[in-house]
Amino acid sequence: MALEIERKFLLRDDSWRDGSPGTRMAQGYLSREPGRSVRIRLAGENAWITIKSAARGISREEFEYPIPPDDASALLALCHPSIIEKTRHLVEFEGKTWEIDVFHGANEGLIVAEIELDHADEMPTLPPWIGAEVTGDRRYFNSSLSTLPFNQWTCE
Repeated sequence: MALEIERKFLLRDDSWRDGSPGTRMAQGYLSREPGRSVRIRLAGENAWITIKSAARGISREEFEYPIPPDDASALLALCHPSIIEKTRHLVEFEGKTWEIDVFHGANEGLIVAEIELDHADEMPTLPPWIGAEVTGDRRYFNSSLSTLPFNQWTCE
């Protein structure tokens, strides 16, 4: 078992872009019940099944295992209501790797940066392209984006 500790942010601008194509991903959820989720992810020639517990602050338990890509494709067909499509870019900044997800399809227009931390009290140096923190906002959870995509949000 691993403990996932991450923070999530919106971006100020596109100055993080370095021209790399990133990795195209498809992911769906077999379960999004309160307290746990079961995710299938297909990224190029690699695939995983991931089980996550409910978040406790910025931490949650995560169990992730590689699976054959053909199995992932078959399992994605069982995921409802929708599959999330995104391109992930890895950007290094001051010794940390930021994962920047550029969403496609029903979540087009949404770009989110995540940073995995070694402990909950860690305060990473924020790059100049980082905007508002959305760590605690459930709308930005990928599992939520599969049920209420970004293009269906209304202004509050």
